Amino acid sequence: MSAATDGDLRDERILQTSPLRKLLARPELGSVVGALAVLVFFALAADGFLRAASLSTVLYASSTIGIMAVPVALLMIGGEFDLSAGVLVTSSALISSMFSYQTTANTWVGVGVSLLVTLAIGAFNGFVLTRTRLPSFIVTLGTFLMLTGMNLGFTKLIDGTVSTKTIADMEGFPSAHAVFASTLTLGGVDLRVTVLWWFALVALGSWILLRTRAGNWIFAVGGNQDAARAVGVPVARTKIALYMGVAFGAWVSGQHLLFSFDAVQSGEGVGNELIYIIAAVIGGCLITGGYGSAVGSAVGALLFGMTSKGIVFAEWNPDWFKFFLGAMLLLATLLNAWVRKRAEATT
Repeated sequence: MSAATDGDLRDERILQTSPLRKLLARPELGSVVGALAVLVFFALAADGFLRAASLSTVLYASSTIGIMAVPVALLMIGGEFDLSAGVLVTSSALISSMFSYQTTANTWVGVGVSLLVTLAIGAFNGFVLTRTRLPSFIVTLGTFLMLTGMNLGFTKLIDGTVSTKTIADMEGFPSAHAVFASTLTLGGVDLRVTVLWWFALVALGSWILLRTRAGNWIFAVGGNQDAARAVGVPVARTKIALYMGVAFGAWVSGQHLLFSFDAVQSGEGVGNELIYIIAAVIGGCLITGGYGSAVGSAVGALLFGMTSKGIVFAEWNPDWFKFFLGAMLLLATLLNAWVRKRAEATT
């Protein structure tokens, strides 16, 4: 073998193990850079932003978005998205509350029924999508409209108003509140249990994507589902499972909503699906699928939490929040595109 060939092999090995190349290839790099910039900005602009109590508030706001952003990110990596995710959270809470109240059952019975029904709705989305091959925009928009009407219609029919009756005095409520809506004190700092749910889902999502065969299927389906099907990837089963993952996140978020406030307004959740998608996109997921990470969605949710609470701590007009959110979305998308081009240039 010639010296030139040996040199080429050495160069190739160096390129494959280059830390810079690995860093540039990470989907969440752009969002991490953005998160650090936002953190520094509000640390300078808002007094007390870096206090433990303030950061606890930021983490709570981030977790309520992050719980849903993780499964939404996995779904987007698989090449689809879900416009019904926001109202599905409310549906989950309404089912749990009304079933428990009307049957005078232990609240955990309502929680279990809610889980089964919510997962069934997710499976329905995936089944209709894979059988009809309609765009996910059409399928989930239809589900969004149906759930919006059912949430209002059933709540008025059963409870006579647009909100459910309180279940705070029912058996099982304290333990369910502890699981879904409690506050933990760690090191003198109050931390909501949703933060733990969020971290657990990020860890689970990362493990699925990076350490399992199902993760390879998700990336393959999102990259090119026809090619994935040709090599034996179960495309339909993967997409149905992804929609059921979004439904599970909606169930967790819905139970938190219910057990935090004892009752639920039937009109809540409309519009939140866009926030979940924004968090995933800011975190590095592509609308076209096949690219992204669970960690990136967590950073996107953290950006949302820092911005929403940072504006309050800085005592600015909260009307500007949507402006900052839109600006972050555009900047993060541009930065992610630049990072991808840099990563491809090093290959």
